[in-house]
Amino acid sequence: MPTSIITTDDLREFKMELLEELKSILSKQSSGTLKRYLKSSEVMDLLQISPGTLQNLRINGTLPYTKVGGIIYYDVQEIHRVMDENRVKHNFDL
Repeated sequence: MPTSIITTDDLREFKMELLEELKSILSKQSSGTLKRYLKSSEVMDLLQISPGTLQNLRINGTLPYTKVGGIIYYDVQEIHRVMDENRVKHNFDL
């Protein structure tokens, strides 16, 4: 397995990208443009997962969903809850 060295410049760049993304999300949320429910394709794009992985998350009960007229919808708040519950925390001193 190759080793990658992360520099302080890399971390600084990551921080700036993350802050910009958070600003974008917060501005969308405050303007009310964020959706409450997402379709499967939107969830796959958001989480960068395959259709099979999304299906596994449904089947094993990890990600709750609602099916209406053959279309599966996912509550954005539930996606955030699942992400928070599965957060991995490391104690790295930077």
